[in-house]
Amino acid sequence: MSEPTAAGHAADAAASGGMPQLDFATFPNQIFWLVVALVVLYFILSRVALPRIGSVLAERTGTITNDLSAAETYKTQAREAEAAYHKALDDARAAAAKVVAEARAEIQKDLDVAIAKADAEIAARTAESEVRIADIRASAAEAVSSVAKDTTKEILASFGVKADARSVTSAVSARLKGGAA
Repeated sequence: MSEPTAAGHAADAAASGGMPQLDFATFPNQIFWLVVALVVLYFILSRVALPRIGSVLAERTGTITNDLSAAETYKTQAREAEAAYHKALDDARAAAAKVVAEARAEIQKDLDVAIAKADAEIAARTAESEVRIADIRASAAEAVSSVAKDTTKEILASFGVKADARSVTSAVSARLKGGAA
């Protein structure tokens, strides 16, 4: 046997009438096998593949539905938690304001006590100072009177007049009181 060449195959195909799939004599046979193949493929797909695909799709749909309902539940819980957080925050702010007000009132009370104590101490020192001032005035008046008597005696002595202590005292006292002697 001789080896056919590519040119030989082309010549055989041309002699037989072209491609066998397009040969009208084999159409009924090809159509039969096409129908058999499609029926077998249909039964395989409908009995094996499509139920599996349907169960996977149903499972995915169930999972998605469950996930969506869980997400909705979590969203509701998050809203409730946020509301509880805001309520707790408002309560904490109110408690803080109350503590601040109480502290302010206590500080004001302590301040009022300290002011009253300081006022009492100032009043006591003022009274003490007034007593000292009165003592100083009295002693100053006595000192002025004594100095005035001594000065009057000396002035009279320098003029050569001798005056008794009683008349000098009455004249200085009258003059200090605003009277004329």
